[in-house]
Amino acid sequence: MRWLVGWSLTASGSSPGFGDPYGGYDGGGAVGLDGEVVQPIGSQLLWGDPDPLWAVGDWRPDEIRVVRADDRTRIAVLGLCGASDEQLRVGLLAARGGALRHLTAWSGSYTAVVQVDRRITVCGDLAGARPVFHTPWAGGTAYATAALPLADLVEANLDFGHLAALLAAPDVPAALLDSTPYDGVRRVPPGHALVLRAGAREVANYEPVASLAVAAAPTDADSAVEGVRDALVEAVRTRLSAPRHVPDMDPGPVPGMGPAERRAARGMPVPGIGADLTGGPASGTLALLAAGLPGMPGTILGHGTGAGERLLAVTFNDLTSRRQQEELERAGELAANPRLHHVVVTGDSEMLPYAALDGPLTDEPGPSLVQAARHRARLAAGSADHFTGHGARQALDANPARLADLLMDRKRRHLVRPVAALTKADGSVLVPARVYGAARRLARTPYAAGLESLADRLLSRRFEDVPGAVGASLAALTWAPAGPAARWLTGEALAEVSVRLQSSTSRAGAVGPGQRPGDHRARAALARHAADLRVLEQATEIRSQRLHAPFLDNQVVRACQALPETLRVQPGARAAILRRVLTASGVAELPPGWGTPTPGSATATARAGLRAATGSVLTLFETPLLAEAGLVEARVVRKAVRDAAAGEPLPLAGLADLVSLELWLRRLLARRGTCWTGTPARARAVPAGIAPRRGALSAGG
Repeated sequence: MRWLVGWSLTASGSSPGFGDPYGGYDGGGAVGLDGEVVQPIGSQLLWGDPDPLWAVGDWRPDEIRVVRADDRTRIAVLGLCGASDEQLRVGLLAARGGALRHLTAWSGSYTAVVQVDRRITVCGDLAGARPVFHTPWAGGTAYATAALPLADLVEANLDFGHLAALLAAPDVPAALLDSTPYDGVRRVPPGHALVLRAGAREVANYEPVASLAVAAAPTDADSAVEGVRDALVEAVRTRLSAPRHVPDMDPGPVPGMGPAERRAARGMPVPGIGADLTGGPASGTLALLAAGLPGMPGTILGHGTGAGERLLAVTFNDLTSRRQQEELERAGELAANPRLHHVVVTGDSEMLPYAALDGPLTDEPGPSLVQAARHRARLAAGSADHFTGHGARQALDANPARLADLLMDRKRRHLVRPVAALTKADGSVLVPARVYGAARRLARTPYAAGLESLADRLLSRRFEDVPGAVGASLAALTWAPAGPAARWLTGEALAEVSVRLQSSTSRAGAVGPGQRPGDHRARAALARHAADLRVLEQATEIRSQRLHAPFLDNQVVRACQALPETLRVQPGARAAILRRVLTASGVAELPPGWGTPTPGSATATARAGLRAATGSVLTLFETPLLAEAGLVEARVVRKAVRDAAAGEPLPLAGLADLVSLELWLRRLLARRGTCWTGTPARARAVPAGIAPRRGALSAGG
């Protein structure tokens, strides 16, 4: 796990009533009353007092750059950034005048921190894959790109209101607000920057959003797709041009194991660059782009295959399911490219979801924790730099709520093809009227009314399930949907989330998100996926390996957001857009059926995993921490697990949310370390644990 952390204190460096008063500084750490120096463990100091900044974790040398204009004006860029040092210097001088957006417009995935005198600016990304957190501390503000270090610093307890919202309404920003699982630790929303001035904090928006008052500006589809191609190619090229890193050398042979098996068993990635190759359009596009760009995109000469130009393509073959056979065949055809070296990782019952419920503690909870072992097995066969197609669906696909956006813009004729596809999938002649009616209602529903409707449904426990693609589309045609786990929460937890929703609409000046419903829902879905990918990356972390998700880069997200809605809503739009991207890049031959989804494969795999691990999941919920916190009743969850394993049509995503949150709570409370040295009694987050009482929910928000 890698993160950066720093703080900005008042001129005196102390404030009565905020923890221990710190009276001075020493070498980049605050000095306490007993003379101890408070600084993060295992850190490297980027710059010192009075507003120090550290990088913590196994950062590569080229992933940290600090450029100075003078002693009081400097910029630190952590991550993979395509800007040269001169471009960083020009950007720093522009940021001195208050401009922020250009700091996020370079290719790659990175976090930029700018210091001008006592003003500190930390820019988050657009997707939320590189978030920024902050908390009041010692009369000023501490900030980091991870929430747990800040929770350790202030000994934060759990925010049960946030955990309830995470289960009841995970796709509703108004329910989650800017809170985190740790009470008092706040999150900077995607598309915003944290600005600190001598301890005082401000959250500034650097990205304009589509207006709700006027129609979106017309966009040419061809130029928009060309913009996506340019952004993707530049994102891939930035990663290929970065210095190559060879993992720690293999300590020696093991009887009966080849080099690849030995590396996987020891948790060592293959040197060089690789990519997922699932047969789907997103991973296939990245693999073909990386293999086709000039240079040597693959392994380093003298390591691995010995063919320096070949890119390692990893395909996961789930032996427990035959639904993805066509995707595997398409992946094999793509891997016939001579610039690709194809590796197939087979997965048995031990790699099903829920099969392995142990693992490292992540910064935050996420539903991907139940599948961490499955992904870890695939990534163990990957490269030191590994491309993934995560985020493509959320960045390119149209959320069903975008149908309401088309009605608001008087573009009814563009609803014909998506509605016809839903009608064909459902087989009912009533589908067009139902979908059109739901889209029309959403287009006429104010944002505040949408939140109030969800608050009422949570209080009255109205959770309707309509199976199939049509049911999912109808459920998505709303400003604020209930989460799949909401039905299993206690009345107290649902009431807490309802209060959070109602309070968000009653705040002074809270007139709505300033966006159309479809655009608002799409941004929320992208943020949630990026947050879960961050959890997955931490849960499956392999030493010396870096996962790259170019679809979550700022410039790629911007290019995807520029695509016209009339293009997005068409059936198969994502595959069609990426096919045009590859064609424009010189890749013309693709397997027949490329981009065709495999319906129901993820649901079938999740149900098979839950059925195989029913005993261990039931044991997990014998005395769950979620019940101690007042969020669920153990017997209700155990019954749901048994019913789902028996084949009842229950939302499996909701059970994944519950199991993942319970796992995360257990790992957090079993932790004994801290992220800091020099803190009194080695302070850590949630020092008192969870008290088994009712009424444990906090006010939140």
